[in-house]
Amino acid sequence: MILDGTLPSSVQAAARLLARGELLGLPTETVYGLAADADNDAAVARIFAAKGRPANHPLIVHVADSTAITHYAKEVPLFAQQLIDAFWPGPLTLILPRLPAAARASTGGQDSVGLRCPAHPVAHAVLAACQRLDPPVWGVAAPSANHFGKVSPTTAQHVADAFGDELLVLDGGACAVGIESTIIDCTRGVPVLLRPGAISRADVQRACGLRPLSKEELPAHTPRASGTLLAHYAPTARVRLMDARQLQAGLDVLGADAAHLAVYARAPLRSASSRIILRRMPDDAAAAAQQLFAALRGFDDAGARLIWIETPPDTPDWEGVRDRLQRAAAAG
Repeated sequence: MILDGTLPSSVQAAARLLARGELLGLPTETVYGLAADADNDAAVARIFAAKGRPANHPLIVHVADSTAITHYAKEVPLFAQQLIDAFWPGPLTLILPRLPAAARASTGGQDSVGLRCPAHPVAHAVLAACQRLDPPVWGVAAPSANHFGKVSPTTAQHVADAFGDELLVLDGGACAVGIESTIIDCTRGVPVLLRPGAISRADVQRACGLRPLSKEELPAHTPRASGTLLAHYAPTARVRLMDARQLQAGLDVLGADAAHLAVYARAPLRSASSRIILRRMPDDAAAAAQQLFAALRGFDDAGARLIWIETPPDTPDWEGVRDRLQRAAAAG
């Protein structure tokens, strides 16, 4: 069931639902989440079961504001606090040392916890309402509201299509960011980028004065984090990344008889076949991120069996989109 998430009655109904241990489709500025009380192990287990997600693959805990951090984290390094001050609420997840009794199931058995304060007004309203309950729900685990490994949802209808009418989904409109949050590991003395997103490496460095390392630069154990598997974010159709010249050469070879193919590229391309779907990718990285998952879903809906995509530029602003497409291609 889809409800208008801007209505106060919908927000209160959602908070009560979460307090009872039920699941909720929750809009955020990144993607829609499949939400449950992060401290209710049985409710969190329902997330894993509904998604078909491995129980040792951790979930991000969403909080209304920074005051909830003390419920989950043992400590907050100075550079992590600087990132909180700069980017919360927003599309940034921080991995922090976990308090032993907090969010055990949500963290996949790890001694760290991923925390994020979303900027979406509906998500914020629900999280704030949860904190005001007696007893309060301090945080909500909310991985993307899709089946594990598949394309993330960016509208309420995407969530309803995946989980049916039995799941309450709050409609907050299309997601403004469109790809999942940047994840920074803050447990090793320096910021370590685990997953790129709308907040770039340069943004992180400007905020805290430290260059974020890649996880490969530190040989020590890296915490598991959401959305970091090699193969992920995959549509039903197989995804292949190519440069513009390869795309045009492939279309020329296929000729007029080609079918069941979608092409998503920034470069202007031509095809002799009217049965090929040609869609222009935005030249702006933020716009491309915002529409990426909806575009992949649209190609599936149109019957494409193969999706050819122009490889994004190897520049910092495109890192989040490039990461998602490389993982989608790896799933094929």
